[in-house]
Formats: sequence, structure tokens, C-alpha cells
Amino acid sequence: MGLARPVAALACALAGAGVAYLSALHAPARVNGAGSVTYEIYGRVVNVADGDTITLQTDDGQRRVRLASIDAPEVGHGQVRPGQPFGQAARKSLEALVAGKTLTALCYEKDQYARDVCDLPGEGGHTVNWQQVEAGYAWANTARHGEYLRDTSLPAVERKAREQRKGLWAQAGAIAPWEWRYQCWNQGKCAAGAPASSP
Repeated sequence: MGLARPVAALACALAGAGVAYLSALHAPARVNGAGSVTYEIYGRVVNVADGDTITLQTDDGQRRVRLASIDAPEVGHGQVRPGQPFGQAARKSLEALVAGKTLTALCYEKDQYARDVCDLPGEGGHTVNWQQVEAGYAWANTARHGEYLRDTSLPAVERKAREQRKGLWAQAGAIAPWEWRYQCWNQGKCAAGAPASSP
């Protein structure tokens, strides 16, 4: 009787440890202090559309992936939707980081265009998303009071890129992409002399 309680307690403790271990194994991954991801997509990068959108070729077909927490300058989409300065430069920067690579995207959800919203693992422990902001080729996506910002470290990374005049911050008057889409594409009030393609 005296031995039964300690044995039962030990069995419960071991069972609890096992549950905790299994829970840790199946817990969603975390990146850069951002919120937990809900699913992963494994595939090869077959297209880089702009500075924050890629296409992955998976076993189940192609998946369009929108990089979480960032917004890059827009590339042009014809006369009605001209590109922003540095739109093509941002696309080329992302292309240099991921083109042709096979990777696992860590995803949160699908957006209104059915794209998977994800973090892409990068070099040095930082996401590719972070690297685009750090290089000065994307904004931390603080639109709608930060509703789309999963990685809360990015505004500080953006401030540092601005201070160092990296990438698009080398020129004055940069317009955030969410403002560009509204002013230029929706209202037809494009900045004077905005090029259809950029550096």
C-alpha cells in the first residue's frame, strides 16, 4: 500500500512528461518571435512575382505565397497600374534570396486572393521576410494599425534601414505600397513621373 502511491505518482508524472514531449513535437513552429504558424508548405521556388510574392512548386501543384509581415514596392501591371520606384529592384532582391531553392514555408493563413501568407526561412536565423526589410526593399506591413504584422521586430529593422539609406530609402519621398495602391491604382492619383518600371 505504501509503495502503490509513489508508483502511481511516478506513472502519472511519466505520462504527463510524455504528453508534454509529444505536444512539443507537434507544436507549430515559431519564427523571429512572431505568432505561431498553422501549417507548412514544402516546395521549390519557380517564380518570383515581386518583392513579396513567390510561387512554390509542391507535390500537389503550384502555390502562390505572400510573404507575411512585409509589403514591397509594387511592380507595374500595365498602364492603369504603374509600378513604384524600386518595385523591380525589390523583386530582384527577393529573387536573389530564393529563386530555384527548395524550402519549407511556415504559413499562417490564406489571404483574400487565396495566396498562402507565410514566413520563408532564410540565412543567419532570420526569415527572408526580415532580410527584405533589412536590405531596404520592403516595409514592415503596419497598414490597418499593424493587422498584418506577425513579426513585431520588423518596424525597428525598417527604421534602421531608413537611417542607413539602404535600398529604396536611398531616395526621398518613398510611398508605402498600401498608400500607393489606394492613391495611384484606386484613385488614379499617381506620383508625377512615377516610372512603370524601377531600378
